[in-house]
Amino acid sequence: MKHRIRIITALAFGFAFWTSAPVRSYAQQTPVTHHHYVVLDAGLFGCPESIVYEVGIRDLNNQGTLTGCADTLNLDFNNPQNPDFVYPDFVIDPYIQHPFQSKLGEITDLGIFPGGTSGCPQWISDSGLIAGAATNGKIDPVAGFPEINAALWRNGQLLNLGAFGGNESLAWSVNSQGQVVGFAANTIPDQFAGAVSFFLSATQTHAFLWQNGRMQDLGTLGGPDSDALLINERGQIAGISITTIDPATQNPTVDPFLWENGKMIDLGTLGGTSGVPDVINNNGQVVGASNLAGDQTFHPFLWSNGVLRDLGTHGGTFGEARWINEGGEAAGYAAFPGDFVTHATLWKEGKIVDLGATTDLPCSYANGINNLGQVLGTLQLCPEVIAGREAFLWEKGDLVNLNTLIPLGSQIVLIGAFNANERGEIVAEGKLLNGDLRAVLLIPCDANHPNVEGCDYRLVDATATAQVLPAQITQSPAASSAKLSPPELMARFRSRRAGRNRHLGGVSPK
Repeated sequence: MKHRIRIITALAFGFAFWTSAPVRSYAQQTPVTHHHYVVLDAGLFGCPESIVYEVGIRDLNNQGTLTGCADTLNLDFNNPQNPDFVYPDFVIDPYIQHPFQSKLGEITDLGIFPGGTSGCPQWISDSGLIAGAATNGKIDPVAGFPEINAALWRNGQLLNLGAFGGNESLAWSVNSQGQVVGFAANTIPDQFAGAVSFFLSATQTHAFLWQNGRMQDLGTLGGPDSDALLINERGQIAGISITTIDPATQNPTVDPFLWENGKMIDLGTLGGTSGVPDVINNNGQVVGASNLAGDQTFHPFLWSNGVLRDLGTHGGTFGEARWINEGGEAAGYAAFPGDFVTHATLWKEGKIVDLGATTDLPCSYANGINNLGQVLGTLQLCPEVIAGREAFLWEKGDLVNLNTLIPLGSQIVLIGAFNANERGEIVAEGKLLNGDLRAVLLIPCDANHPNVEGCDYRLVDATATAQVLPAQITQSPAASSAKLSPPELMARFRSRRAGRNRHLGGVSPK
């Protein structure tokens, strides 16, 4: 089923973001200009909401195809849903959700498994392959929730990738060659699967690689469970695996891994008992976050050429690297001393760059960075406050609220920007005036997008009224020496449920 995508048009309404003054890390010598953007609403099926996920997920490819999932008008008779398969921030949504793709202005319902109700993508390749999961119409006899199975949407067909004899599976990532990775349950009883994948599973879950119709068990790092989260165009796979179980506490140690040439390599941690990768680029570089010794806090890491390195913070005790581009530039967030303020952060050429925030929303975090050097993320209040979030774009050393670059008085507030492709198109999440969430695609009004309906091709001088701060660029530390002070013990990472918010327990930027 195809639906024409619609442009979100102007509606007079006063939002605080029209007066927000950027507080940036680079003191500008010359005015920085930005393009306007047209907002394409991916809400469909007559539904209240549509969403895209935030962390470690690829919703937009370089051909401009956007994927996500959206409510239908029908309530889900199996609600509450499988907790591995919910909306962002683990909100239980009462409506049946269908996966969609938006391409060239047309929105298509990708379909679900026979007998199932809901489905949602997690990754789209440049060749247009889409990986995710969908319910299969059965109830997991142990968990009591609708079962989900790994799904591949390919050339108009939906493939159920199955499992290793168990009830559950989920596909996280797919490359252009059709190699799919994720986790799948087997039939061996196990109480620790929640440390890496489906937290209600009663049996082991193992990382898988699916290709040419066959699902391969990638094994583990010695423990009972593993999960393959990411695959690049070279076929390198990044994920997490239990390595050992402490016999006294029964707490598992979970390490990130790299799988290549038939072998699973333990990437180690920064001294703690948990680490998780967010992204792997096509050069085999992996970024994410890892507990430090004592599991009191976590730092961003980069694994490259066999070396795991602490990328450091702004003097606070925690941070996370959420994306890395092909040039090795990583983006995420890091805390300042006291851990009250976090800022979007760029780790580049051995330096930590504070990307700043705004005066009314003084905390920020970055979700993605493309090969053009554009960083996307979210502005928010300090400390962790969901209300009042707004999306930002950082480019040319300048941070700008994306709501100032869309049509004046728009009926939608952009509350988070997640990534951009090599055409400069941005995948974001918006909120309508009634509170409904919408997946949106932002099209830049530039020379690469001529004659776009509704585009304002004039440039925006975002620095004219900006409050500029001196540059905050520091050298990355060789090792962390910060005292560990967060009040909550962070014994392990949350699982990658719903494809976002895979933070350690306790401290989070949102």
